Amino acid sequence: MRSDTEKLLFLPGAGGSASFWQPVADILGRESVLFAWPGLGDEPASPHVKGIDDLVRMVLQQITEPVSIIAQSMGGLVAIRAALAAPRMVDRLVLAVTSAGVPVADLGGSDWRKDYFSAYPGAAPWIADPTEDLSSRLSSVTAPTLLLWGDNDPISPVAVGERLLSLLPDAQLCVIPGADHDLALTHTALAARAIECHLADRRHVGRT
Repeated sequence: MRSDTEKLLFLPGAGGSASFWQPVADILGRESVLFAWPGLGDEPASPHVKGIDDLVRMVLQQITEPVSIIAQSMGGLVAIRAALAAPRMVDRLVLAVTSAGVPVADLGGSDWRKDYFSAYPGAAPWIADPTEDLSSRLSSVTAPTLLLWGDNDPISPVAVGERLLSLLPDAQLCVIPGADHDLALTHTALAARAIECHLADRRHVGRT
């Protein structure tokens, strides 16, 4: 059973920086691990990280007792794979503006890769590799899940959150008006409030 002392794992997107979730983590005030992804964004590379599989392994190594995972964008794919690999150890999920394993392009998402490599020319090329479609496996993710979206995100539009809502057995969708792919930075207080309600098992009023 979840407790207020349960550890939170914060997973960034392809920007890779642990600082992405720091403002939200500060508001929540809980024991937390903020991940950085070696080789992505401006993070130094590691010879031990050569793809998404290695990021999933990094997260699973931190799960020695039940945790809640809060993830943005590409981090949501890592979170879903961790939940599939260790279902009894992932108590709750927060998935923010992420594919979480569904085909985003089919739902109107824009191609982010050109802009990403312009901003981070030294980033590991594997981040642009195709990812597995996990749509058929999402029904086995039993962790209560908050889908946190902005209605102004071209990379992962609300249609992606709605698709995940239809596939995950226990999910709710909260849409923050005017927010985009960086909603944890631009709408920190609203994001933190929605997450705290979810962690406390209170239904958050949002657009569903």
